[in-house]
Amino acid sequence: MGLKRAADFLLAVIASVILLVPILVVALCVRLTSTGPILYWSKRVGRFNQIFLMPKFRSMRVDTPTVATHLLENPDRFLTPIGSFLRKSSLDELPQIWCILGGRMSFVGPRPALYNQYDLIELRTANGVDTLLPGLTGWAQINGRDELPIPEKVKFDVEYLKRRSIGFDMRILFLTAEKVIRRKGIRH
Repeated sequence: MGLKRAADFLLAVIASVILLVPILVVALCVRLTSTGPILYWSKRVGRFNQIFLMPKFRSMRVDTPTVATHLLENPDRFLTPIGSFLRKSSLDELPQIWCILGGRMSFVGPRPALYNQYDLIELRTANGVDTLLPGLTGWAQINGRDELPIPEKVKFDVEYLKRRSIGFDMRILFLTAEKVIRRKGIRH
């Protein structure tokens, strides 16, 4: 755990410096294209099922219900003018670097569930996945992202729990970069 935390912190510092200009540009674009705050603070479930606030660049209108996107009827109607682009490019995820710096998240781990995704939380807890720090990306993200049903997602989370290593994390980061560039597995 100590080595992973040190690697996460170092990588987050480097990413913060390299991505400072893109972060500022995205923040400005969000501000200019829609009303409301630049960041959306989402209640998420962290390690040992502790709730924490996770920032994302706001890609949805301020009147969007607080549920997982796949549960919204016609989620596209809630997107801001640049929301679809932010989500498909994963630029909306950039502020999560601060959660990694603060030790509430890792670069690689199971994606943090929304506080009200009880079925996902219950399955993860029953399988010991709740002992892991949530990640910016994860094995389930690589194997289907938004397209996976919850039991399948948890299956990949459990596989990550059993196989986790620095080498496996590096593989997941590489595959994530490839998925983001190709914009694969994103519905909205």
